[in-house]
Amino acid sequence: MATPTHDAGQAAATSAPGMPQLNIEHFPNQIFWLAVTLVVIYFVLSRVALPRIGGILAERAGTITNDIAAAEDLKAKAVAAEEAYNKALADARTEANRIGAAAKAEIQAEVAKAIAQADEDIAAKTAESEKAIAEIRAGAAAAVEEVAKDTAAALVAALGGKDDAAKIDTAVSARIKG
Repeated sequence: MATPTHDAGQAAATSAPGMPQLNIEHFPNQIFWLAVTLVVIYFVLSRVALPRIGGILAERAGTITNDIAAAEDLKAKAVAAEEAYNKALADARTEANRIGAAAKAEIQAEVAKAIAQADEDIAAKTAESEKAIAEIRAGAAAAVEEVAKDTAAALVAALGGKDDAAKIDTAVSARIKG
């Protein structure tokens, strides 16, 4: 009896293929479950997953479109603000130049007025100085004439001459006048 057991084990070993998936006897069963699984996956994806993914994609597209529109609006506002800034800057520069020119003209007028006043003051002081110099010259000339007369009288007396005041005055006056 050992032989039939040995023969049955040997027959089972030769008739069993290596992998059950590759056994042709199991193909119809495997194809049925493959079809059932694919149909279930299709229904799950088409009814649950794909609508959610489509909704998310639509939401993202809407968000992107809204963001692009908002960015364009902000860009237009930024361009308008930049133009307003440039206009305000140009107006400020024009106003600054006008104020500078007015201040320069005002300062120039004040300088001209101060120069005219200074010229008047200088002319008045010059006239006073010339008058004082003329008085000093006249006083100096009179003092020189007096000293000259005294010196001439002293010289005439020292030389042993007779001092005649009228002659000495006439001689000194003639010599001083030239």
